Amino acid sequence: MLISILFFGCTKGPQILSPKLPQTYLMESDFSNLPNFYEENYGDVLKEFQNSCKSSKSKKIYGELCNKSVSNLTPKEFLLEYFTPYVIHSKKAQNKGLLTGYYEAKLYASRSKSDKYKYPIYSTPKDLVSVDLGSIYPKLKNYRLRGRVVGNKLVPYDTREQSKDKDVNADVLCYCDSKIDRFFLEIQGSGRALLDTNETIFIGYDNQNGHRYRAIGRYLVKKNELLIEDVSLQSIKRWLEDNPSRVDEVLNYNQSLVYFREKYQGATGAMGLELSPSRSVAVDRRYIPLGSMLYLNAMVDDKELSKVVFAQDTGGAIKGAVRADLFLGAGSKALEIAGRLKSELHLWILLPKENRKNYE
Repeated sequence: MLISILFFGCTKGPQILSPKLPQTYLMESDFSNLPNFYEENYGDVLKEFQNSCKSSKSKKIYGELCNKSVSNLTPKEFLLEYFTPYVIHSKKAQNKGLLTGYYEAKLYASRSKSDKYKYPIYSTPKDLVSVDLGSIYPKLKNYRLRGRVVGNKLVPYDTREQSKDKDVNADVLCYCDSKIDRFFLEIQGSGRALLDTNETIFIGYDNQNGHRYRAIGRYLVKKNELLIEDVSLQSIKRWLEDNPSRVDEVLNYNQSLVYFREKYQGATGAMGLELSPSRSVAVDRRYIPLGSMLYLNAMVDDKELSKVVFAQDTGGAIKGAVRADLFLGAGSKALEIAGRLKSELHLWILLPKENRKNYE
């Protein structure tokens, strides 16, 4: 703990400072303690802040600062004048977490089913019921119960394996040519499908079947098929391609099944905004509210990355306070970096000074 305090220049231990962040342990810091902050592209940060303020979630956090962002202050002055950085900790007072990466998936598809294009990408099933538990129990505001009604009971919706052998009560957006690529589309949450008509359509997360996400990389390690230090998107995909008879076994380990909708723009996050490469992150919104402005420090592609990012997305595998998934864009380079990114993470949240009393 002493090391943590010295490193971040803080004098108090992490505490829950805000009723708006009831599970998040914070420690006040200073911009001078943020690695490489004074090398940041402040103009780019301000533009992304203004873009994020298009969402009601950001406006709820930053209020009048969304309007003040068009003031006469320089972008750097705006940040220093109106914000205070707080180190994010886990409940056990750990300020180190995990940074991973994701990208906009690419796959080949057709609007019509054929021998080549036979793996359906479904929209949300018409019989899938989603219950916002927060409307009944406020303490469960970030939780949803999903299932389908049988008689007068809500029962669990079909798993991935069960759905394979049934007629899913849903529209098909398109059919792709690889069940492996379809699976990784689910993991990434957004993608672009190149149709056999030379048209490109954007598809993004809309819902899921209510079953907990389970990492197939962990399953392959458990089965002694991969070493834990070798697990990456690339190594998992290579194993699946080399073992076609076991693809269903491994994919079905993850009972969660994602449903999509067609989008009018590229990769879109949970806030409905188009994601910005290396500026947008997915977080666990139990600890970090969507719309938050953050600062991260980690090693990415063998280089130190220190920059302002924005919590604009969520993901089934993103669990914990000091945890983020960095969106890296589209293309082979983004896939390459995202597929192997697992880095120690330090994370700060930038909160408005004007509402300081709400965070103490």
